[in-house]
Amino acid sequence: MDTAFPAALGGAARKAVRAIEDGTPADRDRAIDGLRALALLAVPTGHWLLGGFTRDADGALHNASPLTSLSFLAPASWVLQMLGIFFLVGGYASALSFRRAVARGGSAGGWLRGRLVRLGRPVLGVAAVWAALAPLLYGLGVPEATLRTAATLVIQPLWFVGVYAVITALTPYCLRAARWAGAWAAAPLAAAVAAVDLLRYGPAAPDMPSWLSLVNLLPGWMFAYQLGVCWGERRLGRRAAWALLLGGAALFAVLLLWFGYPASMVGVPGQDRTNSHPPSLLVLALAAAQSGAAILLRDRLARLLRRPALWAPVVIVNLSAMTILCWHQTALLSAAVPASFLGPVPGLTVAPDTLGWLVARIAWLPVFAAALLVIARTTRRFEAPWTGVTRLRRALAAVLAAGFAAFALGLA
Repeated sequence: MDTAFPAALGGAARKAVRAIEDGTPADRDRAIDGLRALALLAVPTGHWLLGGFTRDADGALHNASPLTSLSFLAPASWVLQMLGIFFLVGGYASALSFRRAVARGGSAGGWLRGRLVRLGRPVLGVAAVWAALAPLLYGLGVPEATLRTAATLVIQPLWFVGVYAVITALTPYCLRAARWAGAWAAAPLAAAVAAVDLLRYGPAAPDMPSWLSLVNLLPGWMFAYQLGVCWGERRLGRRAAWALLLGGAALFAVLLLWFGYPASMVGVPGQDRTNSHPPSLLVLALAAAQSGAAILLRDRLARLLRRPALWAPVVIVNLSAMTILCWHQTALLSAAVPASFLGPVPGLTVAPDTLGWLVARIAWLPVFAAALLVIARTTRRFEAPWTGVTRLRRALAAVLAAGFAAFALGLA
């Protein structure tokens, strides 16, 4: 009996892999899906590895970063910060999807509504669930400070969805720019970010308003998306990809070594400069290098993903993209919040300032991943169309989501 179960499990896995392989259209672009899956998995890995907690005397959890004390981890953020790849692939896929929709006689507005609805459902779902969950946890004795920490973590990755939605709405204009200027269409976006960086970090910095950095938000993340649209329009080839790879890597090194940009691609408490919120020119340099590498490796990756055992997890990750993005912090909290009642737990509620914490946190990663799998079995339904959900229930979900957002942002 003990030996039959693993064999049965292996047989079921092989059948699932074969079913996925058989159900994949012959013209499916496996490399694009593979790149998207890689970028998606980098999000929870980065947050789980580079985010920690401290526990106060009342047992409440507060956000902390191992990068404050373990600065040697900064290069890990160069690998795990793959939003450039995500926007690149998003631009590529949007260009193809928009072209197909128009060819079928659809309108730009109809295409955009479909994309935004698919983005919005999971976000609305996670915020509404947490709005209902927070009072329950408070009633069970979870401190308010812990709940505010949790709310911040849950809502933090969701800024991306809003930015991505705005950029997606600009797809028709990105397509026109790509057809007119090719890969050079992304250059004005990089120039805009460079100009803002010069103002906020240069000699005139003391006289600049605090909101100036927000100007980088749209062009900073749109840069890689525009490159993806150019790629999808076949206006970005291997020569341009080599230029992006080598030029981006060179600019990254120059900014890091001679212009005082922070080494970490994510914010570090106590530092007066941050690269990602909103994006600095260093983020664009990394995105350029990553985009060039992705384009150059596309054919090799496509051949690799012809193997059914490698292709199956890529399909599963892509089918659960928004679930992973929306719920991975909940998976982390599902371990950390109960642990806060137990006292100092290495890798969870102990300050992330030692190598011992890092070793313990790495050991916790499979636990977080397993928790996410369990959570996803229920929450993935938010990605599917909400058929059978009445207008009243949708309105209630929207009200709950708005309340949770207000709580997470400190407005309530």
